[in-house]
Amino acid sequence: MAFYFKIQLVGVTKPPVWRKIVVPETISMLKFHEVIQAAFGWENSHLFEFRYAGQIACAIGIPDESDPEVLNASSISLRKIIHENGQKCTYIYDFGDNWVHSVILERISQEKIKKADCLAGKGACPPEDCGGVAGFESLKKILADPDNPEHLEMKEWLSLGPNDTWESNEFDLEDTSELVLSVL
Repeated sequence: MAFYFKIQLVGVTKPPVWRKIVVPETISMLKFHEVIQAAFGWENSHLFEFRYAGQIACAIGIPDESDPEVLNASSISLRKIIHENGQKCTYIYDFGDNWVHSVILERISQEKIKKADCLAGKGACPPEDCGGVAGFESLKKILADPDNPEHLEMKEWLSLGPNDTWESNEFDLEDTSELVLSVL
């Protein structure tokens, strides 16, 4: 079966940042994490977890000694956690910046697929380590105002040249799809 999801960054607006993806039902929660990373353009350089409030509320991620209640994402299949249309969970990436993603299973198809894909999306993914939603909103304002005293510093931080711009509306479906297809 194929699972069709809409995943949206919570708290990010103007524009909202979301992706629609399809994944095989057989993947692990760890592979689902990797697909989300690719779809959003994250660098996979921070910890993550899924929060799920099914019959038993649980956190799924990479367990360690400091939090033994986190279930191992590599040993839990996606279909064990999410298996009904409309079912939701939360994906959190980077516990410092606290990027919260709303994950909704929009539909289940009987088609057999072996690869994940990104089908649609909107908005540029925030840069890593920009300070969460508040930091991202501040960064967008700074980059939109060439007279802001931090404008050049932020462009340099993003490795942009003097004539380059960073567009919060930018989303390239073809490039994103290629990245997602490479995960599985």
